[in-house]
Amino acid sequence: MRLRRPSRSLRRDRQEISCDAQSSADCPVNAILVDAGPLVALLHRDDQHHQKCVTALARLRDPLVTVWPALTEAMYLLNFSWRAQDALWELVLEETIQLLPVEAADHRRMRDLMKKYRMLPMDLADAALVAVAERERIRRIFTVDRRDFSIYRPAKLASS
Repeated sequence: MRLRRPSRSLRRDRQEISCDAQSSADCPVNAILVDAGPLVALLHRDDQHHQKCVTALARLRDPLVTVWPALTEAMYLLNFSWRAQDALWELVLEETIQLLPVEAADHRRMRDLMKKYRMLPMDLADAALVAVAERERIRRIFTVDRRDFSIYRPAKLASS
């Protein structure tokens, strides 16, 4: 499946956001963090969420980004097909979906999140997505995991 490139790039969005160091916490990045579920569903036609994710993707205009733990989870879930895994690699290599780094400073927050939501439990990919969303001020996460993501509350993204 060939996915269209988002209409805007994350690099351009970051340049368009004119905030100084003191006010950067008030400036959200216009990007959409993508969880592993939609990555799998978009590439696997038999996935129960395939059509919903394709339809949602057609409406999205902001850049799509993800983190290594979510990409790793998607690769694992697509391990039944090298073609599907290769298609996911193409999305990354063509920067249709860009990778944001999980920084050393995010590790403690990820641990704290996993501890806080241990009764669900929260996995590493979800903790990385929430930590990066907080750090980058990203307000939207593309996921099929409505149960967990309706519970997670990014600390620094309280509605303004």
